[in-house]
Amino acid sequence: MALTRWTNQSLPQTLQIGMFLLYIDAVFGVLFGEVFAFPIGTALVLGAAAAGLGIANEKRWGWVLGVVVSAVSVAFYLLLFSVAIVFSLMFAVAQLALLVHPQSRTHQKVWFT
Repeated sequence: MALTRWTNQSLPQTLQIGMFLLYIDAVFGVLFGEVFAFPIGTALVLGAAAAGLGIANEKRWGWVLGVVVSAVSVAFYLLLFSVAIVFSLMFAVAQLALLVHPQSRTHQKVWFT
């Protein structure tokens, strides 16, 4: 099966918002140069985009990758903690919370392949 969907309206609200936050995280990473700042930045940007695409197509690896990218982002922003990073940290925490929410976890266990 080809990965053809960018969004999926049949997902629960928590997964949809998490998916959109992953896409937004990838776009901001490219716009603000996170891709070029650190080698891990490139991995986070590419991982966020791939995870959003995987979740939209109901793939279990997409959800797992999204959780990993979100957790690494939280750890990365905590390590570089400064006033300028607070917004990025809150964004990463919200992303992680939405992806590991019980409703998201239940849906991906039942429906994702």
